[in-house]
Amino acid sequence: MNFLVPSYDPWVVFGSIAVAVLASYVALDLADRMRGQERTAGLAWWGGGSVALGSGIWSMHFVGMLAYSVPIDLRYTYGLTLLSWIAAVAVSGVALFIASRGRLTVRRLVAGSTAMAAGICAMHYTGMAAIDVAPGIVWNVRLVAASIGIAMLASAGALLVFFGLRTFSGNERRLLMFGLRLAAAIAFGLAISAMHYTGMAAASFVEGSICRSIDTVGGDGLGALVVLSSGLILGLTLFTSALDRRLRDTSVRLAGSLMIANEELQRLALHDALTGLPNRALFEDRMAHAVARHRREATRADERHAERLVVMFIDLDGFKPINDSFGHAAGDQLLVEAASRLREGAREGDTIARIGGDEFVLLAEGVFSTDDAVRTARRVVHAIGLPFNLGGRQVSVSCSVGIAVYPDHGPPERLLANADAAMYAAKQGGGSRHVLYEARMESDARDQVELQADLRSAVARGEFELHYQPKVNSQRRRIGSVEALLRWHHPTRGSIPPNVFIPMAERFGLIGAIGDWVVDEACRQIAAWADQGLRMRVAINVSPHQLRQGNLVERIEAALARHAVDPAQLMCEITESAAMEDVSETQRAFDGLARAGVFLSIDDFGTGYSSLSYLRQLPARQLKIDRSFIQDLETSGDARAVVDAVIRLSHALGLRVVAEGVETAGQSEILIDLACDELQGYFFAKPMSADALVGWARGERPRGTVDFSPSMLLDQTVFG
Repeated sequence: MNFLVPSYDPWVVFGSIAVAVLASYVALDLADRMRGQERTAGLAWWGGGSVALGSGIWSMHFVGMLAYSVPIDLRYTYGLTLLSWIAAVAVSGVALFIASRGRLTVRRLVAGSTAMAAGICAMHYTGMAAIDVAPGIVWNVRLVAASIGIAMLASAGALLVFFGLRTFSGNERRLLMFGLRLAAAIAFGLAISAMHYTGMAAASFVEGSICRSIDTVGGDGLGALVVLSSGLILGLTLFTSALDRRLRDTSVRLAGSLMIANEELQRLALHDALTGLPNRALFEDRMAHAVARHRREATRADERHAERLVVMFIDLDGFKPINDSFGHAAGDQLLVEAASRLREGAREGDTIARIGGDEFVLLAEGVFSTDDAVRTARRVVHAIGLPFNLGGRQVSVSCSVGIAVYPDHGPPERLLANADAAMYAAKQGGGSRHVLYEARMESDARDQVELQADLRSAVARGEFELHYQPKVNSQRRRIGSVEALLRWHHPTRGSIPPNVFIPMAERFGLIGAIGDWVVDEACRQIAAWADQGLRMRVAINVSPHQLRQGNLVERIEAALARHAVDPAQLMCEITESAAMEDVSETQRAFDGLARAGVFLSIDDFGTGYSSLSYLRQLPARQLKIDRSFIQDLETSGDARAVVDAVIRLSHALGLRVVAEGVETAGQSEILIDLACDELQGYFFAKPMSADALVGWARGERPRGTVDFSPSMLLDQTVFG
């Protein structure tokens, strides 16, 4: 039997291989698209991808058959040709379905590659059967078997690569992914082409054969049309896949950004934006969980030996003046550094939260005794008490700590409030200390809150008054000047001591407004006394907060001008500790006041740094020895020696010396013997109202008391 000698159109063969490579690349891309899709989108990609990929594979085989030519006109029946296309779509659906699974098992690999090979062979040999010739095609069994084997190997390789390429996903590996996918597509394209042309080589046509399908599929140009149409379909599929990938990447990025934004919003909702510490909401949530844990564990343990829950309320002392004087940026820096120190001082597992401007709280679990809580509070006080460096400037603050222990100090809903009450008690004790909660503190805390509210409006309601205590010239035994002392007459509480409301005013930032009122009222009174024929020098106390105000000099000058008062009639007394806290800032303020003609005095000398070397840098005219040294003069030789040394050194520096707190004749005589310039205290006179002082000047005074210096009753300036 003689067979016809076939030939192949090389261009059509090349086109079929190109379609095979493109189809393989699209298959790999679709396999990647199928992963991670939602159910509806996944089904759409599976259906559309199967049609597109099947059409591409089918067109490769069909174009390959069109490249095959023998001396007879070959055509293809419609029904079997359509069936071969359906087989191609089916095998593509199987391949994409398997590729979308979670993992590739051996069983899935064998079953999948067998099904895919069967589909590929069904497509090819059904397409070959569409050639209706007589006599029929003669098949080479060995080559048919070889084509089936190639189909099996190609299918198994495709599945392995589908799953293998998953490890190279990610934007940072996109170029590598493209290279691997392209190389695999070329290999698969050549494998599919090898299977096809091996199958074609297995078919032989007998000489004299005729085609009985004259009016069916075939004809010149059909191959080019199929190549173009299939290429267009595959290209559109690839474009759609790329667009979907971009949209998914964008969606992933947006979802990631949204997640980050949500996490940030949640963080901001539960954390303090400045310090990064938990805020009140998060603190209360953690405290509720801690209480629940404590209750569960307490039922299993002896209550006497059960662990305690500790809440500490921490408030910075002196923060408000620093924040107002140095600016909010410096205040924020101090708060951040304070938060850092609190973190470092706390135990692992403790919660530190910021619940207000300069208010922090600490929650500690697993505490067995109040002694453990006290030790923690001491570490906190020590850590906050160390100097802070704010832009090259060292400042110091302290803190007051209130401690409440659960269950010893009340129910959990009162724990924070009780710690706050204990903190108020620490404030009242002078700050820079810790205090354990006691039952009486709750009413004290409410009282403090009410008093603070009243203090805010005391100036506007006219509840403040200045009383004046005379200073006596030790040589002439005459009153040479007075010190203005602030008094608060509360409408219902009566007289409030300065040691109660002054620290409160400093803590809540009210001291500035009160200090301005004192300056203005002192100048007004000096002018009023002048109208009554009494020329008086008045000393006023300037707080550290006022000293740090950049416009202190301008404020005082404005008050002097407003009441037409000679600046020499006003003396500003500044405590030694405040003056030494920031020598450069103090010197700027002192220099400005000195240029304005205001006299300056260092108050409470001996209670602070006690450094005359620093004091001589300041343009002060007067120094006041603290009462703690004066009260021991009659009984302590050391106290007398110290006072004598201070007076001598002060005179050497050109400073006049005032002794405050003089209460006995013995103290007065010793100070006069030591050449102290002025004496002040209850031995001579208690602080009195302005009207009482005028009456004293007119002779309305107790018998045996000192009189005013005659020069003060004349219109002339005399110092001392």
